[in-house]
Amino acid sequence: MTLLRTLTSLLLLLLLLLQSQQPSAAATTTTSNANDYEILLRVKATHIDDPDGSLASWSPNSENSPCNFTGVRCNDSLAVTSIDLSGLNLAGPFPYDLCRVDSLHDLYLDNNNFNGILSAPLLNSLCSHLRFLSVSNNLFVGSLPELSANFSGLEVLDFSFNNFSGEIPSSFGGLPAIRQLNTVGNLLNGTAFPESLCSASSLTKLRIGYNPYKPSSIPKDIGNLTKLEELWVAGANLVGEIPASISKLKSLKNLDVSTNGLSGPIPQEIGGLESAVQIELYQNNFYGGLPESLAGLKFLDRFDASQNNLSGKLSEKIAAMSLSSLNVNDNFFSGEIPQGLADNRKLRQLRLFHNSFTGTLPSDLGKNSVLEEFDVSSNDFSGGLPEYLCSGKNLTSIMVFNNRFNGTLPSSLSSCDSLSKVRLGNNELTGDIPSMFWGIGGITWLDLSNNKFEGPISSSISGLKVVSSVLLSGNNFSGQIPPEICQLIELTVLDLTRNGLSGQIPTCITNLTKLQKLEMGGNRLTGPIPSSLSSWASLTELDLSRNQLIGNIPKELGALPVLNYLDLSRNLLSGEIPAELALLRLNRFNVSDNRLSGQIPSGFDKEFFITSLWGNPGLCSPDLQAFPRCSRSSRPVVLIAVLATLSFCLVALVVSLVWLLREKIFYRNRPWKITSFQRAGAGEGDLLNRLIEENLIGSGGSGKVYKVRLKSGQMAAVKRLTASSGVDSPDAELVFKSELETLGRVLHGNIVKLLFSMVGDGCRVLVYEYIENGSLGDALHGKSNGKVHNRCGAALLDWKQRLKIAVGAAQGLAYLHHDCVPAIVHRDVKSNNILLDEEMNPKVADFGLAKTLGQQRHGTTMEAMSTTTGGEVMSKVAGSYGYIAPEYAYTLKVNEKSDVYSFGVVLLELITGKRPNDPSFGDGKDIVKWVTEIALSSQPTSDDEESGSYEDSLERVVDPRIDPTTCDYEEIEKVLNIALACTSGLPTNRPTMRRVVELLKDRKVTCSK
Repeated sequence: MTLLRTLTSLLLLLLLLLQSQQPSAAATTTTSNANDYEILLRVKATHIDDPDGSLASWSPNSENSPCNFTGVRCNDSLAVTSIDLSGLNLAGPFPYDLCRVDSLHDLYLDNNNFNGILSAPLLNSLCSHLRFLSVSNNLFVGSLPELSANFSGLEVLDFSFNNFSGEIPSSFGGLPAIRQLNTVGNLLNGTAFPESLCSASSLTKLRIGYNPYKPSSIPKDIGNLTKLEELWVAGANLVGEIPASISKLKSLKNLDVSTNGLSGPIPQEIGGLESAVQIELYQNNFYGGLPESLAGLKFLDRFDASQNNLSGKLSEKIAAMSLSSLNVNDNFFSGEIPQGLADNRKLRQLRLFHNSFTGTLPSDLGKNSVLEEFDVSSNDFSGGLPEYLCSGKNLTSIMVFNNRFNGTLPSSLSSCDSLSKVRLGNNELTGDIPSMFWGIGGITWLDLSNNKFEGPISSSISGLKVVSSVLLSGNNFSGQIPPEICQLIELTVLDLTRNGLSGQIPTCITNLTKLQKLEMGGNRLTGPIPSSLSSWASLTELDLSRNQLIGNIPKELGALPVLNYLDLSRNLLSGEIPAELALLRLNRFNVSDNRLSGQIPSGFDKEFFITSLWGNPGLCSPDLQAFPRCSRSSRPVVLIAVLATLSFCLVALVVSLVWLLREKIFYRNRPWKITSFQRAGAGEGDLLNRLIEENLIGSGGSGKVYKVRLKSGQMAAVKRLTASSGVDSPDAELVFKSELETLGRVLHGNIVKLLFSMVGDGCRVLVYEYIENGSLGDALHGKSNGKVHNRCGAALLDWKQRLKIAVGAAQGLAYLHHDCVPAIVHRDVKSNNILLDEEMNPKVADFGLAKTLGQQRHGTTMEAMSTTTGGEVMSKVAGSYGYIAPEYAYTLKVNEKSDVYSFGVVLLELITGKRPNDPSFGDGKDIVKWVTEIALSSQPTSDDEESGSYEDSLERVVDPRIDPTTCDYEEIEKVLNIALACTSGLPTNRPTMRRVVELLKDRKVTCSK
């Protein structure tokens, strides 16, 4: 026993000795923590640019621990496991040394300005222990890195929204643990969906859409991805049919293959997606009916197969707008909606608009579901609307316009308090509208136009407290306009034309301060036009024609600041035409067929207005032979006008002399550096003395422009640069250098010539050739120097001139993009930067924001940031409001396709005559959205073409100032399609400027990249 105790004691002693030789766990952790601490301090000091001081906490501390550093997480053992630097405005190359932290599992670098190329060898040697790697929304370029088999634990890989190009590496399919892969929003131009990805059997989320891939098909082996829950391949140039093996994706919840070129019928095998919650098939070339197997998708929440109709005209181009190629074979969805789809109890959103579905809707649609959004507009449905659409009390949107629905309004809609948007226009619906329906308080858009509704407009309409648009035209409504309509304080558009309304216009209607468009023509309204109009500051369009209105035309109409459409024709109005109306800039003016009398105001005393004045026997004119001659104006009035003019000129002369004297003193003995680019008389003293207000012809954000005659006799446009922070500010320096570098080496007939530059102490001057007719913006919207003007002071451009301008401007931009080395991106293409010479030839001007692609260190894409990165000052917002491409909002990057978008907006300006953000479009709409909506709602049939109604719909878009006898509507339509292709939401699907020139010259229908 004694011996046993002795042996036990010796054994315990031996164990204690062995343990004393091993480092403690705490000591090991402390050592590891200290190493991580040193690594992170070193990375911040040498690899990361932190302009905002976001990593200020990454500094030495007494604990020698990084666990309190910004974005750093440690485990219970104080080892760094996660680093999240998202959204800290950091820059620099990829910080590989962060991966030297052995315990690091997750690395997030999203939403920063990290840049350069990702090195596959460095990633493979240093970062293979990562489980999560995200570099989304940065400025990385080059190819995606091939990852080695050492990345055995990598689960999430996110490269989205960068500038990566080339192929998706085949090695991604061999990552054994990969669950999520995201490459959305890059410049990848290889195969959209490589076969190798079908080997990544552990994938649950695959997001690879919105890249300029070459035409590719969905792999037949896609069924191998049995764990896949989300497949997002929208905007990826996919072609061919959906493979039958898709039925094996039993776990798939979200399928999005929208905005591609997929064709053929939707396979019955899609019914195998038994877990599907969302299916997006819109904007493809699918044809045939919906498969009956959809009835088996018990969890389906959203189904969108819209915009697959390629058999129309304008709608055809819209559907193709986001496609890289278009194959028109009259393929379209047709047939009826399967009953099984209507039986789905989970269905919330059903979108089938812009197809060619026929027949009737299932009668119990909505009865068993929680339907929220229902859009079957622009099809060929007939019969009545389903009675139970709102039985679940969840319906927020019903869009059934442009069909052949008949019958009365379903009773379930009358009490559907959840409704927000109601568009029933262009059908054959009949009967009275229940008073309860008029008072649904949540409706923001109510369109009942062009049906056969009848009865009065109920006083319950006062319940539409948030409605912005009420469209009731083309029905049989009768009775008086209820004064309760004046309570719709959010109303911007009210259209009551072509009904049987009677009585007077409620005087309180002038209280609707947000009203932009008021149309009441084609009724039996009586009484005077309301005269207290000062609250109509936003009104752009007023149509009271074809009624029985009496009294005078209110002179207050002339004070409405943005009114551009006024039609009071075919009434019983009397008295004189108020001279104040001539102050308006009107696109349309018509007071014909009334009882007006007196002298025609001088602003309308022109041949152009004869048809707008005709039918008023009491009118007279001193000049127009179509009207009786008036006596001349009294001398006192003329004398007062002459004296006022002379007084104004005298004051202007005195002010100019004082300013000139100041300028001579200011510029005396100032040293100037002159750089000539063309032959011109460059004498600074004589030139600078002429930069006075009298010679001012324009001003903008970068300076003022003066018209000056040089010593050589040549007229020049002289820009003196300024900036909000002074002429020596970085902004002014950037503008000056940009214009010199760009225009100094560019010589093209459609680009304005830079003659010479002058640089002095605190002042910079650029001297250009003078362009006689001002800008295209002035010609379209006013303030033109052109020889031919319309009633609004804007140059009257016919269609041939507009087309000539479009081609010339496109040629200038194509030269910058394709013929300059390195290529030049203008970044501020707009109508005000396209000048017109004496022959109305366009010249692209104002290169203050231009950048050459070759001068950027990131190579393929322009950046627009408000920071200084690595000593390189980047510009602020690139472009002008209304012309900026949509991708700029989320990437802050511009390239040649951004110029293409802006040029597309200019084309729409040429066609419509409207500004990009005309108030008449309504809240939240620009010219692109406005034209697109009109185009989508104007799907013609063969009957339309014969009756001319399709041409009528096109006339809604075309500038009414264009003489219809001088233009070819088919040609305008083709140019419109080019504009819509240029303004595609996806940059990669916009044509190049070289392609745009080709399309404009031959006006082909199809626009491909």
